[in-house]
Amino acid sequence: MASNYKIKNPNGLYFITFATVQWVDVFTRSIYFEILIDSFRFCMKEKGLEIYSFVIMSNHIHLVAKSTKEPLQNIIRDFKKFTSVKIISEIRNNPQESRKNWMLWIFGSAGKNNPNNINYQLWQQEYHGIELFTNEVIETKINYIHQNPVRVGIVENDFDYIYCSARNYAGKSGVLDVIVEY
Repeated sequence: MASNYKIKNPNGLYFITFATVQWVDVFTRSIYFEILIDSFRFCMKEKGLEIYSFVIMSNHIHLVAKSTKEPLQNIIRDFKKFTSVKIISEIRNNPQESRKNWMLWIFGSAGKNNPNNINYQLWQQEYHGIELFTNEVIETKINYIHQNPVRVGIVENDFDYIYCSARNYAGKSGVLDVIVEY
C-alpha cells in the first residue's frame, strides 16, 4: 500500500476506495451486492465501523467511514478477505453465472502472482484511504460518492441507485443505515 494512502489517525474520518483486480465488473448480480452489504452490516455491528456515505459500483467501492473499536485498516483488510472468499465461492458454485470461467481465470491469475494469496484474488491489493479534515471536504467527497452512479449513466437521480447512501440522505430507506451527519 502506498504510504500516502495509509490510515494514520485511528480516530479520523476517511474517504476510502477499493477496486476489483483489473477492474472486473463483478457487482452486477444481487447476490454479490448482498454479500457486500451483509459484510458491511457485520463490520458496523461487531467491529465499530461507522459509515457516513457509500456506493457500490460494478467494480469498486467508495466509503466515507471511521471506526470506534478496531483499527479501520484492519476492518478493511478483514472485509476484503471475507468478501473475496465468499464472492469467489458464489461465482464458482452458481450455475447461472455466465462469466464464471472468465472471472475465475482473471482472479486465479492475480492470486498466483500475489504471494499474499493462496488461489484467487478478487480485490486489488491496496486501497486508498484519505483522511478528511474539514466539513467542506467531507461534503465534497460525499457528493462525489453519491454522483458516481449518475456520472456513469446508471440512474438519473443519485437517490434512485439502491446501493448508495444518497437514498439515506434523501430521507428514503437504504440498504445500509448510515450516519447522515458529520
